[in-house]
Amino acid sequence: MMPGRASRTAEYVAFFRALESARPPRVRLFDDPYARHFLRPSLRRAVSCSRVPPLGGLIVWCADRRLPGARTSAIARTRVIDDAVRRAGRDGIDQVVILGAGFDSRAYRLPELRAAAVFEVDHPATHAVKRVRLRRALPTIPANVRFVPIDFNRQQLPGVLADHGLDAQRRVLFLWEGVTNYLTAAAVDAVLRFVARCAAGTRLIFTYVHRGALDGSVAFEGAATLMRAVAQLAEPWTFGLDPSTLRGYLADRGLRLEDDAGAREYRARCFGSAADRMRGYDFYHVAIASVPNANA
Repeated sequence: MMPGRASRTAEYVAFFRALESARPPRVRLFDDPYARHFLRPSLRRAVSCSRVPPLGGLIVWCADRRLPGARTSAIARTRVIDDAVRRAGRDGIDQVVILGAGFDSRAYRLPELRAAAVFEVDHPATHAVKRVRLRRALPTIPANVRFVPIDFNRQQLPGVLADHGLDAQRRVLFLWEGVTNYLTAAAVDAVLRFVARCAAGTRLIFTYVHRGALDGSVAFEGAATLMRAVAQLAEPWTFGLDPSTLRGYLADRGLRLEDDAGAREYRARCFGSAADRMRGYDFYHVAIASVPNANA
């Protein structure tokens, strides 16, 4: 991300969410009424035009042709993560930390989070952009949402969250979507070890990229094109994991793997047999981990 400018890749994901939300209620995977407010005017117009059936099909076709699999992966992972967040809320977890919150709008659109303390963690410049955009959609920021500004080069996450009221002795839901692939191995390691020090029953929902897509050791459709695209946006992907070793990797850091699904699998969960015709982005994963009980 360029200094003083919102992430372009985050805007594209918001665009995909807005397109899905513009579909008729009976067929859409979710409704994110805030996504369109995070878009530049040209993309907002495209979302409005997508409500007209012939234009909508053309806009979706163009998006899918430019970045194969990106849209279907993004909307399916949104639904999968929404469902996991809802389960955590129903299970009584009332502290939610969104790491690299960016344009995430779950604190404003998921009823299960209304009674939770939601900590949106991100760089101060990103928070500033988000607050401006939210003013288009909300009369005021909900009282349960706490913006937690952090400069990861100068501050430590545990202390910053504690200063803003997080109680690590009680269960926490950490949401870490679309972030790990931009970090260093050391930075990912530090966050995972912090999560593992929180109360037993704490959950972590996170996304990651298959390491083979980064180093070219595994041939994924569209991966090379996407790697070039994010590099041109000055947002290169730098970190990946091997799904075959993920369980051990997390266990070494004190976490238990609960679920791990690549795009092919989580699209099937959302789209059923229609997912068989969706191609690309198979290197992207959504995983869920938890802090085990010391006696387990």
